[in-house]
Amino acid sequence: MTKLGIVDLLKHFGFPEARSKLVRHQDKRYDVHDLMRQGWLETYQALQKRPIFDNLDFIVSFLGLEGSKALLAGVYRVGQRNDASLISPPAGCPLANWFVPGEHYYELEKVSGYEELEKRVVINWGRGALAWHQKTTNKEVLEIRSPGALSVPFQDYLEFTLTFSELKDLFQKPEANREWQSRLSAVAGIYLILATRSGHQYIGSASGTGGIWGRWANYAKTGHGGNAELKKLLQSEEGYPNSFTFSILQILPITTARAEVLKRERDYKAKLGSRATGLNRN
Repeated sequence: MTKLGIVDLLKHFGFPEARSKLVRHQDKRYDVHDLMRQGWLETYQALQKRPIFDNLDFIVSFLGLEGSKALLAGVYRVGQRNDASLISPPAGCPLANWFVPGEHYYELEKVSGYEELEKRVVINWGRGALAWHQKTTNKEVLEIRSPGALSVPFQDYLEFTLTFSELKDLFQKPEANREWQSRLSAVAGIYLILATRSGHQYIGSASGTGGIWGRWANYAKTGHGGNAELKKLLQSEEGYPNSFTFSILQILPITTARAEVLKRERDYKAKLGSRATGLNRN
């Protein structure tokens, strides 16, 4: 059986015969998935130490996944190259120290028409994972994820951080995120909500039927989950709840008694000071 390749798929959506490269972003210094979620991926890929995008019309960008997998981020038209020091870093840019003399900034324009494929198509990059930019070849398509699936599949309870937008997606599109629902429903635990604009923390707990999934459903619906300090923040400061992030500090068996879960919650509040300087009242 003939395997579907990425070039085959892109051509179906209008990808032209042109000078192009495939690029796979994976960086020990930065979480590239987080850069994408925060809107900095395009700045990240526009800044290059070497003029590797010269003489190209397009680049097809991917984010590195486990092993040799890569997730399609988008197709970009390559424009003018400038000295990076001549470009003013955008406000709040985490890459501001990259705008230095002698390095390069490419004007990259995202090409419309591929939205149906973005964050859904997974390819096999092959053995040359360290060769992060390669000539365009028809690499095998391994998977086309369901619409609405998070860009990163569930892997471990203590390793992920969700934006509020991603949290809403989980509950608005549960069929596309069944593993997230299954895993989060199976455990009780202690969780952290970070107000990213101030750095203030809210520590909460989930127990009983539905586990963490059941508790987080309230946040996805209201943004505050019924918590007084979070409500106050939403009313007093623009940018929330979209500036909240959600993560798990500790998981516990779903059968753990509520009293024990609350004790663990109090311990974390004391250790992290979320009553004194954070968003917990009690």
